[in-house]
Amino acid sequence: MKEKIHPKWYPEAKVHCACGAAFTTGSTMPEIAVEICSACHPLFTGQQKFVDTAGRVDKFNQRVASAKKKQEEAAARQARKDAQKAEAAI
Repeated sequence: MKEKIHPKWYPEAKVHCACGAAFTTGSTMPEIAVEICSACHPLFTGQQKFVDTAGRVDKFNQRVASAKKKQEEAAARQARKDAQKAEAAI
C-alpha cells in the first residue's frame, strides 16, 4: 500500500446542526456544519416541515404562476384569432 495518500482521520469530529444539535462522529474533517440532522429532519421527528434551501419552494411557486399566466395569455390570443377568422369568413 502506498504511503501518505490517505487523508488525516479525526475520530472525534464535531458536527453542528443549524437547529442547535451537536454530536461527534469520525470524519476526515475536524468540524462539520450541517443544515438538517436526525434531531430536526421530518423523517425522524414525524412533523411535516418544509426544508426550504435558498427559497426553492418560492421559486417553484413563481415558475408555476408564470407558466399558468402564459397559458392563459396564449389561450386569449388564440380566441382572438379564432374570432377574427370567423368575422372574415362572414
